[in-house]
Amino acid sequence: MCLAIPGKIIETFDENGLKMGKIDYSGSVSKACLAYVPEADVGQYVIVHAGFAISVLDEEEAQKSLEAWDEITDKLREEGYEVENEPLSDKKKREQDQK
Repeated sequence: MCLAIPGKIIETFDENGLKMGKIDYSGSVSKACLAYVPEADVGQYVIVHAGFAISVLDEEEAQKSLEAWDEITDKLREEGYEVENEPLSDKKKREQDQK
């Protein structure tokens, strides 16, 4: 089973003939291939698996997913697990980005 976290496309570019993108996961940025979702563009959210964007999400669906992730990390903290410095659980950054 895979846990997919939505990321926001912050830049697109061509690399060796393939559409690529820089994806921001609430502060953690990585590169992904956008060839499977050619309609994806800057500002949209995508689900990435093994370096390939496999679907585009609307912003509302992405926010629901990120809120669910926050609930999971909050529960882990309550149970004593350390999830500090985890970019995907950075609610404050996402709240600032939305303003």
